[in-house]
Amino acid sequence: MATAVFADTAKVMPKGQVTIPKDVRAVLGVSAGDKVTFLVEGATVRVVNAATYAMQVLQQQMAGEAERAGIAGPDDVDALVAAMRAEE
Repeated sequence: MATAVFADTAKVMPKGQVTIPKDVRAVLGVSAGDKVTFLVEGATVRVVNAATYAMQVLQQQMAGEAERAGIAGPDDVDALVAAMRAEE
């Protein structure tokens, strides 16, 4: 998949509001009512789709948890689900 590389400019309004240009919204996959996250690294700011970013953070935090819990495959998942249902 090719990554779009372009620059766009928006004006900061008196209350600090900025309209995200249409092409940028399309790349981020956001529309009216969606949230974005601002990632500040020194003097650089990245704007990302908040839902996508939250999922990436969750995936990073969960990395390796299955192995630590002894889950090596689908049979282990089935056994864990069955055990949890038996506890209910």
